[in-house]
Amino acid sequence: MPRTKRISDSIVVAIDPVTAYDRVSDVTQIHRWSPENTGAVVAEPGAPARVGMRFVGTNVRRGVRWSTGCEVTAADRGSRFAFKVRRYGLRKPVLRVAIASWEYRFEAVPEGTMITETWTDDRRGWPDLPTLWFDKLATGKPGFAEFQHGNIRRTLQRLKADLESAS
Repeated sequence: MPRTKRISDSIVVAIDPVTAYDRVSDVTQIHRWSPENTGAVVAEPGAPARVGMRFVGTNVRRGVRWSTGCEVTAADRGSRFAFKVRRYGLRKPVLRVAIASWEYRFEAVPEGTMITETWTDDRRGWPDLPTLWFDKLATGKPGFAEFQHGNIRRTLQRLKADLESAS
């Protein structure tokens, strides 16, 4: 059975697209909304995101902690922010491996901004069946797409509550 390699969801937030973008593209704040992310370190704290900017994210799932090396691939203020995860490690992200890409799109709507979050499975060379077994062990779900759908939904709901309470 082939695995799903992309999943996304959207939510409308009662703020403008530039403000939404500015908040989401500050990767040091993602832990406020993400069910797994526990923080991020950037070389220039407070500097706006830019293509090529690298950062280290820390995460936890089911009691297991790990770090990821990430690189910003899109930084279009007010419309699109994206990054790819290309390093992995328990304490430090040392292993080079394409894991996933994350994208946030910001679209002006009458009620404010529709934010769409997309996760793409970048594990292209991994055979489907062993990967699905690994995914079930790592997530407790049939695959990472099903698991990430729940994470994206929770992230967007938390993001909406946080952004609207701050405005």
